[in-house]
Amino acid sequence: MTDALKPKELESLEFALEVYGGNEKIIDGTDLGMVARAMNCNPSLETLKKLGMPEKKGEKTMKMADCIPIIIELKKQKKDEGCYEDFIECLKLYDKNEDGHMMEAELAHMLKSLGEKLDDNQLDELWDDCMDEEDDEGQIVYDPFLRRMCELDPPLKKKKK
Repeated sequence: MTDALKPKELESLEFALEVYGGNEKIIDGTDLGMVARAMNCNPSLETLKKLGMPEKKGEKTMKMADCIPIIIELKKQKKDEGCYEDFIECLKLYDKNEDGHMMEAELAHMLKSLGEKLDDNQLDELWDDCMDEEDDEGQIVYDPFLRRMCELDPPLKKKKK
């Protein structure tokens, strides 16, 4: 089954398992989403649960052999994900002046309340990696944010808090 992942992908998976599971490369099942994202997959919680992710920490552990078929399946599903162009069209709906700006608070509200909701910690991490400072009116230029989020541009350096 490993032949469906390229050697580089297997290396990346092994590294991700080491990051989240230590030298043993055995992760808690609830970390499956983090490993999947490290493999450039962006599954929903529902998808991860269907593929075997437990609901509670400590219920299940996973090693490389458990993760390979899951990552293969997620990579097959990846072609159905939205892309930069889809997301930019969504954000244009909130661009009242049609000038590439929107309220940062509106974007935060959308990400925390629509679809697969982000919690405050996830939103803070996303802001640190992708968000420029808002202007005096609370507006942000959404294109650079989205380009970083979709990994078309490199992430920002972590901001000092």
